[in-house]
Amino acid sequence: MGINLVRVIHSYSGFLILLFLSSFSWAALPISESINQWLDTEFVNSTLTREQQEKELLWFHRVSEPLRGMSIRVVSERIDTHWYEANVLTKAFEDITGIQVIHEITGEDDVIKKISTQMALGYNLYDAYINDSDLIGTHFRSDNIMAISDLMAQHGKDFTLPTLDLDDFIGLAFTTGPNGKIYQLPDQQFANLYWYRHDWFSREDFQEQFKSRYGYDLAVPQNWAAYEDIAEFFTMHVKEIDGVKVYGHMDYGKNDPSLGWRFSDAWLSMAGAGDKGLPNGLPVDEWGIRVENCSPVGASVSRGGALNSPAAKFALTKYIEWLDKYAPPDARNMNFSESGAVAAQGAIAQQIFWYTAFTADFIDPTLPVTDEQGRPKWRMAPSPRGPYWESGMKSGYQDNGAWTFLTSTPVDRQQAAWLYAQFVVSKTVSLQKMIKGLTPIRQSDIESDYMSKAAPNYGGLIEFYRSSARLSWTPTGTNVPDYPSMSKLWWQNIASAVSGKMTAEQAMDNLAEEMDSELKRLMNNAADNCQPKLNDVSPESTWLEKPGSPKPKLENEKPKGETLPYVEALQRWEIN
Repeated sequence: MGINLVRVIHSYSGFLILLFLSSFSWAALPISESINQWLDTEFVNSTLTREQQEKELLWFHRVSEPLRGMSIRVVSERIDTHWYEANVLTKAFEDITGIQVIHEITGEDDVIKKISTQMALGYNLYDAYINDSDLIGTHFRSDNIMAISDLMAQHGKDFTLPTLDLDDFIGLAFTTGPNGKIYQLPDQQFANLYWYRHDWFSREDFQEQFKSRYGYDLAVPQNWAAYEDIAEFFTMHVKEIDGVKVYGHMDYGKNDPSLGWRFSDAWLSMAGAGDKGLPNGLPVDEWGIRVENCSPVGASVSRGGALNSPAAKFALTKYIEWLDKYAPPDARNMNFSESGAVAAQGAIAQQIFWYTAFTADFIDPTLPVTDEQGRPKWRMAPSPRGPYWESGMKSGYQDNGAWTFLTSTPVDRQQAAWLYAQFVVSKTVSLQKMIKGLTPIRQSDIESDYMSKAAPNYGGLIEFYRSSARLSWTPTGTNVPDYPSMSKLWWQNIASAVSGKMTAEQAMDNLAEEMDSELKRLMNNAADNCQPKLNDVSPESTWLEKPGSPKPKLENEKPKGETLPYVEALQRWEIN
């Protein structure tokens, strides 16, 4: 996902950093002095001792000797973590190794276009990509990807950091294929959680009014029914706080590729459309795709999928209803990036679909959502669940941006890019990078003393990542055989429903049909490597009458709302 919060200020600050660094280079110093300068001024927070940091950075200097003087190109999506890499870590890496890195920042949809183009043409455009692990189903089926496991065993062996410690990466399972190979190296992670104004929810007058009207406590919603009641309460009944119009919901609806992420990033599984089983549901996943023996066999209900099931249609219907009734009027004209900063402006009570990558931008002490001490007035909590959700299903989405290498990249350029990839995730660097972007990748960083002390400033982020429940928030999995071609089908159909050109039912029926057509194309054009094998079409009732997903329509899709106090809601992360 791409993020663009207060980008003018951010870009200007990044320019100042680059201006300063370009005017003074520690590379001119003896290597020990250059390393010490970086350790003294930038990498001051680490789970390693100072001596261990020095040894790690000296290793990068030593092993890079045959590649010194090279210039390589890498590309990643637009989030704070990657701005830090592009503006600061590239300079540190060049000072220590003598390898220049041009780290390009662009939109996530553009990253996918670039890597798809290189895979299709076989021509080296970039030497490495930070590419979402959502493409793991594409990558393990492709001959164009240089698996990390193979790279480390072959021409990257002598360039692999002895202290890399793969077991320390919390998202490695998401970048591992069914064959056991690691295809990508995690660089950043963030989850999709529930966000709300804890200070507003704690007001006694609001608590009394809410309970009088709805019959239960104003607290963290556990189901979609409670979320809807709270959205209605703030939008229709509270209306204003301190003279400012407030809304009980925030979302976005612009006809844009990011509208597809709004759904493919597990909205259907949050509603309960898929099956039980982690990481993605078996045999039906959060995209509504049924898989048998690792081969996708259909997305439509008539083939055993759930993409146009009653639960999926309910999920789209509620999305549109809440967008129209409870969100600011201009929300439907915003894309993901444009909508990201809205809740931080102080007029939103809650957001059911909020990415933790925004955390760093929501703790600015000048914002109306922080108090006089600079601590958040808001909290993040477990995501409310739809009426079709069952215990044992995934609870939400987790983004895992990871280093990806292509076989079309020349060996020496792969080696140089592999060094840079390891540098920006090394233990010398990773804790400081987490502080800057709050997108953790290492268990050791999450459990660090620094994060224990800083946790109250992050509104629940550290509590989430220290809980076992984070395993229930997962990226798109291996069921999706061609993410680039299939992901675009989402936003094109969802946009038709948002605009009113189609009903929610028509949009999901059309999406399921197009997804099946794409699976058929892949079945006809690909080798037998967990490739699609479409089921024959059967009456929908044949599948709806069977246990599991697809599930028949519920008689009551809005049960009584359920809420929990914040502390108890956090405990759900442990017993999820």
